[in-house]
Amino acid sequence: MSNSCSTTVLAADEKVRITRFDFDPGQETGWHVHEHNYVITAITDCFMMIYHPDGSQTRSEIKTGNSYSRNAGVHHNVKNDSEWQMSFIEIEIMNSHGN
Repeated sequence: MSNSCSTTVLAADEKVRITRFDFDPGQETGWHVHEHNYVITAITDCFMMIYHPDGSQTRSEIKTGNSYSRNAGVHHNVKNDSEWQMSFIEIEIMNSHGN
């Protein structure tokens, strides 16, 4: 099993990029910086451990169907911190760069 989650770009144009993320238990995104404002919507219950560059960690639980948004510039690694598969959709607002 790969340690990296799978990603599928569902749609992309000059306004938005919509990507599905699927994680088996223990899989992660890898370190990345968000270049655009974005919205996450959980397809399944998501139990995530979020690793921050300063070495701290945050456990986050997002229930199926719930969403949250963040500004560009977020730098982290997201890991499935459960024994179950988890999936979410990320919608990036192109050309937003934190506005």
